[in-house]
Parts: sequence; structure tokens; C-alpha cells
Amino acid sequence: MDHIQLKLCDIQGRLFEKSISYASEDFIRTFMNSEVAEHLDSPFNKLQWMGEEYLLDELADKAQISKDGEKYNPEVLYWIGYLYRYWACSRGISSRKIYRIAPAKTMKRNYLMFHTFDPELAIDDLIEMKRQKKHS
Repeated sequence: MDHIQLKLCDIQGRLFEKSISYASEDFIRTFMNSEVAEHLDSPFNKLQWMGEEYLLDELADKAQISKDGEKYNPEVLYWIGYLYRYWACSRGISSRKIYRIAPAKTMKRNYLMFHTFDPELAIDDLIEMKRQKKHS
């Protein structure tokens, strides 16, 4: 991971943290399947450097996101957003595909166990959990 990719991880982490007024699961699902996330998945797109407030406004303008529902702790939201972007940058996988492997509930459930792990190890463990679930 280079400095620019790590900065993108931080921007997405802060974006997720700022989503606190929305129902977290709905926000995360909507974002990970959005055009905004697709732009962030691109090797270069000007949206990547617009900042988290702009990205949140862009998403809210294009999608209905519920405000009714559970709101995750801001630290959990930051970690989820950061790890999802780290995953996309380090593995070259789209946000949509990552979300199918590790949806919001999975990420929240595993936060306490994985948030202190190296991101690569956390990603490997999340992939393995999905694989085991598929084969059980």
C-alpha cells in the first residue's frame, strides 16, 4: 500500500464515521453498492480527492438512505470504512464484491476481535470465515 492508497483508506474511514446520522447497515450497504464506491475503486478518479463531506453529500443526493435503524459506534464505522477501502486497494476487488463477502453485520460482529489486527490479516480472516460458512 502506498501513501496515496492509505490516504484513501482514511478518507473512506472518515466518510463512514460521518454517516452516524444514518442507519449504519443501510448506509454501508448503499455505499458499497453505489456509483460513489465504484469511483473510489477506480485507479484514479477526481471523486477520490473531494473529501468525505462531499462524498457523503454525493451519495445522499443519489440514494435514499434510512435514518431509522441501529447506528454503529463511530469507531466501528471508521474501522469498517477503512478496512473496506484497504481491501479494495490491496486486493483489487470491487466494493460490491467485498460487501458480498463481508456485509455490515459481519464487520460489526468481528470489530472487537479484528480491529487491532494488521488489515491484511483481518481481510484474510474475513475471507476464510465466508469460505467456511459457504461450506458448512
